[in-house]
Amino acid sequence: MTRVLILFGLLCTPFVYAQSIVVDRIISVYDADTFRVDIDSWPQIIGKNMSIRVNGVDAAEIRGKCASEKQQAKAARDFTRAFLKKGHLIELRGMKRGKYFRVIADVYVDGKSLSEELIRSGYARPYDGGHRDGWCSL
Repeated sequence: MTRVLILFGLLCTPFVYAQSIVVDRIISVYDADTFRVDIDSWPQIIGKNMSIRVNGVDAAEIRGKCASEKQQAKAARDFTRAFLKKGHLIELRGMKRGKYFRVIADVYVDGKSLSEELIRSGYARPYDGGHRDGWCSL
């Protein structure tokens, strides 16, 4: 029994403590900070069509509260799509579960942080999980 538990622990370790996971395919980009991926090295039930939330940013919502927010959200989504598409190596680092059970990760494309690029380009604001300001007054 002890051997079974040790083996189970060893098999689960790469999924829990992986420092960097390489994405095999981008399936879709919903908005600037949410997209879906395939990770072929993981079991299908976990790694296929996995929703990823970009850590550390807040971007306008596709289903925003006003026309301006929706327009900003589409522009930000297009930025994220292009940024991910041009990359050769997409990595998920520091993965964890968020409050809606989504996977939250620091996303790097060819070594560049997606969060930092979204903020630098004006498509997102830094976000630490607290209060979020609206996007309609901009």
